[in-house]
Order: sequence, then C-alpha cells, then structure tokens
Amino acid sequence: MPRILLVEDDKSIRMALEYALTRAGYEVTPASDGAVALERARSVDPDLVLLDILLPKLSGIEVAKALRASGSDIPIIMLTALDQDADKIAGLDAGADDYVTKPFSTPELLARIRANLRRSHSSGSSRKGAIEVGPLAIDLDATRVTINGSPVKLRTKEYELLVALASRRGALCTRQWLSQEVWEEQFLPTSRTIDTHIRRLRKALRTDGWTYIQTEHGMGYRFEARQEQE
Repeated sequence: MPRILLVEDDKSIRMALEYALTRAGYEVTPASDGAVALERARSVDPDLVLLDILLPKLSGIEVAKALRASGSDIPIIMLTALDQDADKIAGLDAGADDYVTKPFSTPELLARIRANLRRSHSSGSSRKGAIEVGPLAIDLDATRVTINGSPVKLRTKEYELLVALASRRGALCTRQWLSQEVWEEQFLPTSRTIDTHIRRLRKALRTDGWTYIQTEHGMGYRFEARQEQE
C-alpha cells in the first residue's frame, strides 16, 4: 500500500483529503505544519508527499528544499491556493515535481498522484540500452546518468525529460510533445513548468565546454550536444 505524507494546516481540508486518499487505497500520514512534516517524512519514509505551500512554522517551499537537501527524491505535489506563475515556479524550483491549484477535484488529485507514483516506480523501465553523446552517458537499463564517468543526480521528472529529449536527438521537441511524453497531459500555454525543469536539467548537466539542450525560441527544445570552441 503506497504511503502518502499529507501536509495541510486547514483541518477540514486535511480530514477530507485523508478520507478520500484512504478510500482510494493509500496509507495516509497527516501533518499540520512544516516542522512536523519533516519529522514524519524521516520516520514514515513516504512514497509521495502532498504539500500545502502555506504552512505554519515552515512553509511548503522550505519543506521541499529540506527534503531535497537531505537527498530525498520522492515525488512532491504542491497543494496551493496561489494561482500565480511565480508561486508555482518557486515550488518547482524548491524541488516539487507537480502542483495542484485549489480548489481542485478529488479525481484530478488522484490522477496526479497515480501518475507521479507510476513515474517514480518505473522511470526508464520501458526503454533499454544506452545513449552516449560527448561525455554524457544515459544508461537506460540502470536509470543512471554520468558525465565523464561521474554520476549525475537527477530527480524523476528531470531524468524522464532528459530521456525524452535524448531519444529524439537532433529533432525538435515541442512543449506540447514534452507535456504529453513526460507529464502525460496538456499544459496551459502560459505554464512555465517545462521551462523550469529544463533550467534545472541544464544546471545538473553543466560541464566545461559542453551544452546539450538547445532552445528553439517559440517552438520548444532540441537535444544536440555542442562543444564550445576554444
């Protein structure tokens, strides 16, 4: 039974979500503030975290940063009443994998949970072999990325985004295609989710003299390794 850490300070919302998640077959551990959330994340070892962004003691942003700083790569879905791109991007930059804006429907939330758990448990399992370009190597069997033999730590969505791009090496990957391939859904045209993940991925792959992800302005991205000229 998958374990979900539910972090929500509003008691009525927390109880309603706990009931819905339990009925859906999840084992739920509730927390009402950020400090308790971190304690329970260590003791429960959840499979996924549902994290409200506005919390007492420690905000959802601070909790997400602390979880990532500890080395945890479990999926984090932000629950937020803030419907501004800047707030969503702040959550993604802190390490969240996804977000749901209140008010949301229970079926929508459950679908997001299933998708994130599925990606977390089976990332890369449908592809076999390896992709090598320049000093970058993607071992699809081991779900492992290295640069010059040194491991590169990526979160689930970052890895899936890299594999999606690299599997179409040299071809244009539109934001719509990446939305369907990696997130299995359409994003609103104003969404910055893909751009934020691309930025994080570029940072993780940064190495002297090489770039891997090229921007096609107004269209999308292209995986094309380029070595800077001396």
